[in-house]
Amino acid sequence: MSSSIIHRPLSRRSFLRGSGVALALPLLDAMSPVANAAPVAAPRRLIAIQTNMGILPQHFFPAEAGKDYKLTPYLEILKEYKDRFTVFSGVSHPDVDGAHEAERAFLSATPHPGSAAYKSTISLDQFVAERFGPVTRFSSLALDVNAEGTQGMVFSRAGVRVPTEKSPAALYRKMFVQGKPGEVDARLEDLRRGRSLLDFVSDSSKRLGKSVGPADKDRLDQYYSAVRDLEVQLQQAQEWERKPKPTTTTPAPTDLTDNRKLIDKIRLMLEIARLGFESDSTRVVTLFINTFSIVADLPGVKDETHSITHHGGRKEALDQLFTIEAAQFKVLAEFLGKLNSAKEQGETLLDRTMVLYGTPMGSANSHANTNLPVLLAGGGFKHAGHLAFDAKKNYPLPNLYVSMLQRLGLEVDRFATSKGTMKGLSA
Repeated sequence: MSSSIIHRPLSRRSFLRGSGVALALPLLDAMSPVANAAPVAAPRRLIAIQTNMGILPQHFFPAEAGKDYKLTPYLEILKEYKDRFTVFSGVSHPDVDGAHEAERAFLSATPHPGSAAYKSTISLDQFVAERFGPVTRFSSLALDVNAEGTQGMVFSRAGVRVPTEKSPAALYRKMFVQGKPGEVDARLEDLRRGRSLLDFVSDSSKRLGKSVGPADKDRLDQYYSAVRDLEVQLQQAQEWERKPKPTTTTPAPTDLTDNRKLIDKIRLMLEIARLGFESDSTRVVTLFINTFSIVADLPGVKDETHSITHHGGRKEALDQLFTIEAAQFKVLAEFLGKLNSAKEQGETLLDRTMVLYGTPMGSANSHANTNLPVLLAGGGFKHAGHLAFDAKKNYPLPNLYVSMLQRLGLEVDRFATSKGTMKGLSA
């Protein structure tokens, strides 16, 4: 692990005995190895990042397929890691449409997100978090930068939107600041009251369910599923509350309230994600980046992003979009570099972490939801350079999600509308 995370020395057995809970813990650097014990594999991790207003395809997609492609302007920013990522073109989610509405289906691939009858299926990150179980303090972290209203891409199995965290400072405290005994007791009491309230609400709803029609019963079933999800989260939170937290030499961040500080806010959130991975506080992170109505605080940018995505080929608008998008790729390059510099059992954190980066719109100008600019970095894959599929008859992007799930060690062969694994990408 990176030296920025410090664990107090303890034995694996003592930790388990002190926790009072039988959990499958990772082998931490601070735990003394037991003689003749079989080595424990370092965990694999996932972060999925969506920038919601498209990526100019002419600056992203290479002209050549395979490994020997010429770097485009955006990929030039990532050139140090060219052999550590795969670029995809000609991919999309089958039947996911609705222009801006497609942002909510980026990780679930649920068809027709713009329809009135739309109900999301489970998103990729929550599927992974379910399968991993409570092996970390946070089963997943859903982060956002500048999200408004109902924006987001993280959904539970019940199709309920998972709330996102906007404050890097609050996340830092949750990960590293150990509460005083009285504060911990108060927190546990709050959690117990929350579970009691859920029991009351659940009992009342079940009585109501006996007197409503079929449509309302379906809605109540969705509600029951959401309640069960929350009950599990509360139980896990109670179990983790008294366990010691790791410490870090990285200072606490200061939240930024000015939405124009888009790039600085993204950098802060990615730093929190890195700390979460390095401390093994979580193994699953999502980051939703909203640039819709933002006038980014960048040189030459004077218009809000949505208006200039309808650029019609105007140079002034295209130049501003390039500045905004290139700045995001620079922050991504910084993040990959920090993952690459952190070591874990002889490998880099980048080798152990899948970094998915993409957008739900293939054309910023027409807001089409096909031919999506997507890349996958790290994760220990044998990266293929540029995997180029048919730009008009797209290859299913959910196939990539199946490959990612399998690389995470999950025995699955389908996810959402997938037709198998991603052709051309191997572990």
